[in-house]
Amino acid sequence: MIRHTDLGSSSFAQRRKLLDLLQQCLITLGGNRPGKIYGRLDCRAGKRMKPENRVFFWNEAEALELGYRPCAVCLPGAYKAWKSKT
Repeated sequence: MIRHTDLGSSSFAQRRKLLDLLQQCLITLGGNRPGKIYGRLDCRAGKRMKPENRVFFWNEAEALELGYRPCAVCLPGAYKAWKSKT
């Protein structure tokens, strides 16, 4: 898990590092730290979160291992499967 604020001291540095990580395929999912929710990087719900609450994951297994749940907006199938287990 990578916190958005750990990517750099300025917003420009954070965006630059984030772009590098995306191009290297080192992150594929984003998450909300206080809500423990993960989803796709292009999710309309996820785009509205504050950078200090945003985290990034390499894959779904990493997010689930850390106790995050799927987003109901961008991952409805995974969310329904998670919901039926709890």
